[in-house]
Amino acid sequence: MADLPLPHVRVIDSAVGCPEIPIVEGEGNAKVVLSPHNGATFRSFQLVTLKENARTISLRHVSHCVYYVIEGAGAIVDAAAGSRIDLAEGHMVHIDAGDLYRIEAGSTGMKVLGGPCPPDPSLYANMTSSEG
Repeated sequence: MADLPLPHVRVIDSAVGCPEIPIVEGEGNAKVVLSPHNGATFRSFQLVTLKENARTISLRHVSHCVYYVIEGAGAIVDAAAGSRIDLAEGHMVHIDAGDLYRIEAGSTGMKVLGGPCPPDPSLYANMTSSEG
């Protein structure tokens, strides 16, 4: 068997020291939990918190994306076609590579976890540090 690097496990606390990316319009934020900044090569996770009626900017990646709705409700919007699919707590959505999309919170706000796989370097170009 080829000499492969040994895998390792790390616990990352999304409440402490996660940088932010400027992808939220309105009240909320997008914390980078897992990306190349902390050694990820195959997957990325952003914790996106959208307050009432906030949304992400329109996003497009060369790889697919998956998001899981942790709490609240809103929609995933196909920004090119203008179509939307309602989302609620417990829902998961897959976005194909190259699709233009945005995530919109409803009146209760929304929190989602996810991102492109593999990571999209352009998403992290304007990353800023975050304290707690």
